[in-house]
Amino acid sequence: MKTKLFNQSGEIIGDVDLPDKIFSVAMNIELVKQVIDAQTANSRQVIAHTKDRSEVRGGGRKPWRQKGTGRARHASIRSPIWRHGGVAFGPTKERNFEKKINKKTKRKALFMALSSKVKDRELLVLDALNFETPKTKVAANALRALSSKLDGYRESKKKRDSILLVTPGQDKIVFQAVNNLPFAEILPANSLNIRDVLAKKYMILLKDAIPMIEKTFRLHD
Repeated sequence: MKTKLFNQSGEIIGDVDLPDKIFSVAMNIELVKQVIDAQTANSRQVIAHTKDRSEVRGGGRKPWRQKGTGRARHASIRSPIWRHGGVAFGPTKERNFEKKINKKTKRKALFMALSSKVKDRELLVLDALNFETPKTKVAANALRALSSKLDGYRESKKKRDSILLVTPGQDKIVFQAVNNLPFAEILPANSLNIRDVLAKKYMILLKDAIPMIEKTFRLHD
């Protein structure tokens, strides 16, 4: 599949081939949902934790003898029915929300998401992105020139309407320049995942990131 290749100024300088194995995959909504649900569950952090009677401090001795006091029998002041006692059936950090997902399934769902960007004309391929200094203003001007070539794009601070910039690797200057922009997010090609792709409506893909995607997901094996 061929698509237009742009330079940093937003000018068309030629065409570039997009691999059909990545950018021409038919959509399967159920499979995509399954992968997103699994990735969301696997990234979930268990924060809420309550202490049961074995974890609460104190209560090492019986509060009073078993018989003869006229009071109800108790074994520990850390019983759940006591004030400052343990919590019965509360949430604990031992909970596991992990969901297993096949690697090939996860890869295929990612390629479906990338293919949908091409189909909906929400993806732009960039020849190169070079900044002399990590200036946010310079990065903003460059991305505004490029985003004007995306169909229906309007600059917005909303996460869903923002731009995902995919680079071949970690470029410190580019990262520092783009990192403070509210309408853009940068991601290296080897960290590409379906949640980040679908979380942003538009994508700017550097040309050199394409072989990196092929290498990361072992399409030549």
